[in-house]
Amino acid sequence: MTDSPASPPAPAPAERATVERELRSMIAEAARLDAAVVAELPADTDLFGPEIGLSSLAGVTLLGAIDRRYGVDVAALDLSLDSLQSVATLTDFVSAHLGAR
Repeated sequence: MTDSPASPPAPAPAERATVERELRSMIAEAARLDAAVVAELPADTDLFGPEIGLSSLAGVTLLGAIDRRYGVDVAALDLSLDSLQSVATLTDFVSAHLGAR
């Protein structure tokens, strides 16, 4: 019988909340939006939808900021970039990879 690799531990709720708050700030900066407005958006808000309107260039800027801040290379780890769907999916992805480090 072989042991299966353990899945990474889920981040603590407080850690996830911190990651989400920091990511919202990075999203606001990349999209050139008021941070207070981005902070109030629902977690399921599409990053490339009308409320945030992230452009492809702003998306690249955001990915660079995430890599510098967290050491998580989203583009290398998520080739389909599904994690960039919404604030929540990005937060979940980054939080999960922080727990795996």
